[in-house]
Amino acid sequence: MQMPLFGNKFSPKKTPPRRAQSLSNLHLDATQSRTEFGLDYGPIKVNLGGSEVAFENGIWIPESGAGGASHKEVSRLRKQSQQLQEENNLLKFKIDILLDMLAETSAMSHFHENELKQLREMKSKKR
Repeated sequence: MQMPLFGNKFSPKKTPPRRAQSLSNLHLDATQSRTEFGLDYGPIKVNLGGSEVAFENGIWIPESGAGGASHKEVSRLRKQSQQLQEENNLLKFKIDILLDMLAETSAMSHFHENELKQLREMKSKKR
């Protein structure tokens, strides 16, 4: 009679298959589930220490709390500053054009004065 080296007493018992359970304990109908977990999730907002921030255009923007009002004021001032810089650049360009026109007019005036002076000298020599 042979003795098995590894008998049945070392083989583990197979466990019965488990019932499939929902991964979520939330029981929502289809519309609630779509709004909650769908692709249209809206802006991402986080509340940290009483201040709410939203993720818009790749940056976190404070919406409430101490930083919310100041951020809106800063963005308004930045926009106004950019408009003033553009206006300033336009005015500098216009001044450059006016200076060029003044230089051209001044050069023409000197040219005409010299020409007039030469004509007077020629006239006085003929007499």
